[in-house]
Amino acid sequence: MSGWQQHLIIAPIVIPLVAGALLLFFDERDRVLKAMISVVSCLALAAIAISLFRLANNGPDSFEGVYLLGNWPAPFGIVLVVDRLSALMLVLASILAIPALVFALARWHAAGAHFHSLFQFLLMGLNGAFLTGDLFNLFVFFEVMLAASYGLLMHGSGSMRVKAGMHYIAVNLAAALCFLIGVSAIYGSAGTLNMADLAVRIGEIEGERRMLLEAGAGILGIVFLIKAGMWPLNFWLPGAYSAATAPVAGIFAIMSKVGIYVILRLSLLVFGQGDSAGLGLNVLLYGGMATIAFGTIGVLASQALGRLASYSVLVSSGTLLAVLGFSNGQVTAGALFYMVSSTLTIAAFFMLIELVERGQDAGASVLAVTMEAYGDADEEDEEVEVGVTMPGTIAVLGICFAACGILLSGLPPLSGFVAKFAMLSGMIGTGANSEAPIAASAWWIVGLLILSGLAALISMTRAGIRTFWASMEGTVPRVLVMEMAPVMLLIALTLALTIKAGPAMGYMEETIRNLQQPAVYIDAVINARRAGVAEPSGPDGGGGI
Repeated sequence: MSGWQQHLIIAPIVIPLVAGALLLFFDERDRVLKAMISVVSCLALAAIAISLFRLANNGPDSFEGVYLLGNWPAPFGIVLVVDRLSALMLVLASILAIPALVFALARWHAAGAHFHSLFQFLLMGLNGAFLTGDLFNLFVFFEVMLAASYGLLMHGSGSMRVKAGMHYIAVNLAAALCFLIGVSAIYGSAGTLNMADLAVRIGEIEGERRMLLEAGAGILGIVFLIKAGMWPLNFWLPGAYSAATAPVAGIFAIMSKVGIYVILRLSLLVFGQGDSAGLGLNVLLYGGMATIAFGTIGVLASQALGRLASYSVLVSSGTLLAVLGFSNGQVTAGALFYMVSSTLTIAAFFMLIELVERGQDAGASVLAVTMEAYGDADEEDEEVEVGVTMPGTIAVLGICFAACGILLSGLPPLSGFVAKFAMLSGMIGTGANSEAPIAASAWWIVGLLILSGLAALISMTRAGIRTFWASMEGTVPRVLVMEMAPVMLLIALTLALTIKAGPAMGYMEETIRNLQQPAVYIDAVINARRAGVAEPSGPDGGGGI
């Protein structure tokens, strides 16, 4: 592998770090310049993420996805690792960042100080969490991501955002403290925080040290479940996500997936073998099902579109957690496909909500809900003008709203249906696989997935009728092209995911197969070649992912 390809691994961290620091030196009045730097940074980040994705997809023969910072060997030095899973998350984060940033340029980036720097530091934290190969630096990048998200959540001011932001900060500071305690317990029992080295040593730890290790792992699990939004640890999420500005809520759609990513990584790499196999799977399974049920109730009860989108995040997280707890490779591959589809959809929906609500009067919305519940006894017959053409803006918003409804409810033919079909077919079997016995938990998950889709369909239909076909007159919202284009791009990506469902599912299945073979990851990290240092020849002289 050539040297420039090797350095691509650290670029997703360095680029947003440098861009965010550089933007601090410019005055807030230089908005155009700051916006240009931020956009160029995101475009470069997307290009590098796609390059790493292609290199990781080519396999270990052509790409050694391990980067030794400072040229120190593992487990003594800091290690960054790119495999299929981390490359997928990098692409998802970078692709999501561009529409969110472009949407913000129309209005929100000027609503407060240092928006672009905070946005870049958030991307740095996300990318670092996906790339790091040890738990301590996972904590570091986790904190960078959270620190940036504090400022972004309260960006635009307002009492509602400040109140939600205070709750969000308090919860995440407590989670960060638990993170540090859990990492300390694991280091005290295993003597290492490198994930590959920890996977090697974990089978040798016994007695009280084993209890300390599992206690530390349990504390870490609580931290990541808080971030993933598992019930009952998700009380903070609906208020925070619905209070955030549209572009911030759009990029926040992937933040809950950081917890899912880490749980998947650690459960298969570190705690998936030997005596640790199955550790915490029941918690994920039943906690995920409870989260789906809680999110479904929230979706049905939500009258505000922002709350509906926030509870949809919980339904998405609950689905992923329950499937991870089900512990089936084929089903987990479908869950990865679902994660990509739902993240793109929810991000588009958060941004679409702001555009839709511009044409609504708050008092009219309250009256619409009242009329829906109690009716209107004094309603008089009104003359309906026939043949009035729907304004183009309303038509486009309506089409995008309908697409989001189809995706969230999992109706054919879009990617939401493909993802749910892949998960359901993996659980209950199709064709020759249908003769295998079906676990009772599978039926519960199937039922919850169907009910959550039905709830999303009912809520989105109700909201769509109230928004676009309400009897009360509303004004046509003023929507800029740079606001509508990001929403349409995200929906177009879900359409492309539908068209390319076969290759995409093939990638997800291969990703899960690689994760279920941790020896490949361990060998690549432990035997990673140091630059300028001669390595012994032989079968154990190096590795790749």
